[in-house]
Amino acid sequence: AGLARNAPLTRPRPGHADLVGMQKYGFDDARPVLERASARETAARVALGAVAKAFLLQAYGVQVLSHVVSIGAVEVPDGTPLPRPEDLAVIDESPVRAFDAGSSEAMVAEVDAAKRDGDTLGGVVEVLAYGLPPGLGSHVHWDRRLDSRLAAALMGIQAIKGVEVGDGFESARRRGSLVMDEIVRGDEGLTRTSGRLGGTEGGMSTGEPLRVRAAMKPISTIPRALRTIDTATGEEAAAHHQRSDVCAVPAAGVVAESMVALVLADAALEKFGGDSVDETRRNCESYLKSLAIR
Repeated sequence: AGLARNAPLTRPRPGHADLVGMQKYGFDDARPVLERASARETAARVALGAVAKAFLLQAYGVQVLSHVVSIGAVEVPDGTPLPRPEDLAVIDESPVRAFDAGSSEAMVAEVDAAKRDGDTLGGVVEVLAYGLPPGLGSHVHWDRRLDSRLAAALMGIQAIKGVEVGDGFESARRRGSLVMDEIVRGDEGLTRTSGRLGGTEGGMSTGEPLRVRAAMKPISTIPRALRTIDTATGEEAAAHHQRSDVCAVPAAGVVAESMVALVLADAALEKFGGDSVDETRRNCESYLKSLAIR
């Protein structure tokens, strides 16, 4: 039988904050933990991220977007072109926010299969930022490095278990000559021949498109309840189950996009300052014109 509304929850879910939160704060009920640990609080972060995205576009011409690159075992094929800001409508038309139409259909099928099996799915989202100036972040201090700030912001999203910038972990399996983005002179100055490093070098933006990914584990509330211990009785039990999604990866992409925008807005204001949008825009334009190496 189901629990009465607001009855104490004493069967913590594996993979959730339930048990450790109860231990840390001395609770005999998981409800205060699960309510505060819920991803519902990211609604506020998405609202703030919308302001940050509008500011980045208005002040510096920077555009930020996200898309889903994998759900469960279904991945967007290697070599698929990266979406650009003008492709946002295509992404939003996909029920899983995937840019590649074929992958979108396969991801939907993967979610449907997990639902039938009483299970949940995770996946990977990718956030892209176009139009960044070079030099956001710092190579000097660890806590000012753009990479570390992005990684911390993304790891702070519920259920995120991994972050990579550019090709990230894949780069560790390649030789250096196949990883580094070579520098050439283009029509608008120095540029890179590839984007394998994700638009950062030495903890700073390079001026190339920024590309970061975040890996989300499957949702911890699984219809096919896993084993746990009832903390009230000390006996083995089935984990508590409440209404939940099968897959939250598309939503996580929107949250990740917002967190990246907040980090970039903070780094840009750190670099360019100003008391108005016009002033910080002028500061950025002056900086770009004065670059000793362009």
